[in-house]
Amino acid sequence: MKITKIEKKKRLYLLEIDEDDKLYVTEDTIVHFMLSKNMEIDDETLKKIQKYAQFSYGKNLALYQISFKQRTADEVKKYLEKHEIEDKYIPEIIENLKKENWINDAQYVETYLSQNLTSGDKGGYVLKQKLLQKGIKASLIDQKIAVLDFSSLAEKVAEKLLRKYQNKLSTKTLKDKIIQTMMTKGFSYSEAKDAFNRLEIEKDEEQEFYLLNKELEKQYRKFSKKYEGYELKQRLTQNLARKGFSYDDINSALRDYL
Repeated sequence: MKITKIEKKKRLYLLEIDEDDKLYVTEDTIVHFMLSKNMEIDDETLKKIQKYAQFSYGKNLALYQISFKQRTADEVKKYLEKHEIEDKYIPEIIENLKKENWINDAQYVETYLSQNLTSGDKGGYVLKQKLLQKGIKASLIDQKIAVLDFSSLAEKVAEKLLRKYQNKLSTKTLKDKIIQTMMTKGFSYSEAKDAFNRLEIEKDEEQEFYLLNKELEKQYRKFSKKYEGYELKQRLTQNLARKGFSYDDINSALRDYL
């Protein structure tokens, strides 16, 4: 059989064989097989061309995706599947990209974790979940996280949360809020607690008294519609204690308020 036409299209080349069969191939395929018009090829060569064209097209697609930002092997796999590259070619494409260091999951994890330490606010647990979603093996993630020290980042996050909540919550509630928020960000309890303990918090008695009375007014509006006397006092005491205020301060405030 003979190649009767080679025509450049937008991204690919159109090959016509015996003016009957048509095949789209990449420029890499043209170069690899040194294809030219009127070139004679046999069935075996045609199969090799078809296989290489699929491989080359898939690799070019992957390189296009990677050109925007670093990708994991799983992200590239899903991208190729989305663009209907045959399943049998995808492992070969990914292995080739790994060999040429276009895909490197270990490097991806290191970069991802490093960026978080310098400009992020997440602890190890959340980072692991995010990386797992990108198809990276848990063992690799654990290995990379294990050598990192999150204490400085935890302290920065704790300081930011302190600025946010300090004048809004009682001292005890402030501690609980900061530690709980840090744990939702992926820090362990010990990391969050240690970071909180390193904070310089000056207890402002006047501010504490203001917050207590503000909360007392709020709770009074809520419970005075249903309760009175001893029952009302008990409800107010219990709810204010849950908010982190001391019983001595609560009793003092209630004496002035009721």
